[in-house]
Amino acid sequence: MAEKRSTNLGSVSRRDFLFAVGVAGGTAAAVALSASPAHASNKMSQKAMSYRPSPNGNQRCDNCGNFQAPSSCKLVDGSIAPTGWCVLYRPK
Repeated sequence: MAEKRSTNLGSVSRRDFLFAVGVAGGTAAAVALSASPAHASNKMSQKAMSYRPSPNGNQRCDNCGNFQAPSSCKLVDGSIAPTGWCVLYRPK
């Protein structure tokens, strides 16, 4: 006995539907990521680096290898006090 398959020309299989949804979602994500503006710097926030304007013993920003006189840092965003300190301290 032969089975008779009915084919609906107007229906879409679940596999085709999920594939189309996946492609559309991936395309939307790629467009959203490429349209976002690039950040001006890759510096980390002062809060995330536990920055404080007071030294940690002899460890001070003005004798750190990351400090850029007069008041900035290669790695930490914002105004940096020469007498400050953060967890990224690295002696010169």
